[in-house]
Amino acid sequence: MPNGTWILGDLLTKDYGHAGSIQKLWEQRWKFPCTKGVYPFHDGKFEDFEPIFQHLIANNINDPYDDAYTNTFLPTARRLAKEAESLESSNKKAATKLYLNANAVYRLARFPYIGTPLKKEVFEEQKSTYLRGSKLWDRPIEDISIAHNDAANGDGECIPLYIRTPAGAGPFPTILLITGLDGHRPDNTERTTEFLARGWACVICDIPGTTVDCLANRKDPVAPDRLFSSIFDFIKQRADLDEKKVVAWGLSAGGYYAIRLAHTHRECLKGSVGHGAGVHHFIGREWLENVGRHEYPFGLERAYVQKYGYDSFDELKEKCQDEFSLVSGKGDGVAVVGMGMPSCRLLLVNGVLDGCMPIEDSMILAEYGSPKEMRFVQDRFHMGYPEANGIVYPWLKEVMGS
Repeated sequence: MPNGTWILGDLLTKDYGHAGSIQKLWEQRWKFPCTKGVYPFHDGKFEDFEPIFQHLIANNINDPYDDAYTNTFLPTARRLAKEAESLESSNKKAATKLYLNANAVYRLARFPYIGTPLKKEVFEEQKSTYLRGSKLWDRPIEDISIAHNDAANGDGECIPLYIRTPAGAGPFPTILLITGLDGHRPDNTERTTEFLARGWACVICDIPGTTVDCLANRKDPVAPDRLFSSIFDFIKQRADLDEKKVVAWGLSAGGYYAIRLAHTHRECLKGSVGHGAGVHHFIGREWLENVGRHEYPFGLERAYVQKYGYDSFDELKEKCQDEFSLVSGKGDGVAVVGMGMPSCRLLLVNGVLDGCMPIEDSMILAEYGSPKEMRFVQDRFHMGYPEANGIVYPWLKEVMGS
């Protein structure tokens, strides 16, 4: 921070204690959420995960990028998927649940970043299993790849999307759900089901530099402008999606992109949500030097280096803020916030004690451009759960109906 102080205070440099220790992570942070089926265990079962983590602990496997870590999850994921397949014709409800259980285990196998050859294989296996299970739903996932008509500067030619729509002809109000660093297209069943219950369709996209099939140029700070231009063109062409009622919702690292397109593509949106979002400080040197100690389950250093395409964490600390900050980025058209560009309606939601994306990154938006709407949850960490969804959904309803 310019004045050397952070809202986190002493928590900025506090070591949360689980870095490098699967045992501490499981016993201090993850065991209880696993019993409740919440992040990152949604749709998983404690009885499936507990022996996996006991094996990791007993064998001193602490590096999530070690193939030994990933391989520990795979027998359980594959067993669940096989059991689900065997029940498809005789017990559709049980098969559906087992496919979701398998999906949860696959997610942890490829967690926290798809940064090894094995994790890439697991992600493909996860998608295949998830989509097979979704065919049993009343409203399944549509898995498509659209042409990236605005591709340039090393972008891939296609954009993978998941689409889920309510019953009927439409056109339906549409949520453009933008995923994060470790949560991707197959990890959003709960949200898409909530959208359907409200009569909304959903288009889900991954962000540059994360999944193996989002081929927007991770090194180009304005690549997302081209990516979303192609996605909005596609939405306009779909008769079942209402191009006049589109709201973006960016999750965690995806919040950065929701904020960016709220400015660059404001005419395409009724509103946008930056949920747990980074804007500027999150890629500054001081924050990055401390982020590995905070509440994120594993260090963010390796994931960030690969996501942004740098050669080392030292290079990222030196260059990333200058190249990607929406406030002070030096490239042409990068600093859409700092330039005072107007935005569509923009909601910022987060926990005040977020140790992944500093709350200052949401607050700084109030200093520029159009007025913003903000709701920060005291004494909560990254994303502001469990209160956050109770803030976002009413706002979405109001915006969609206006």
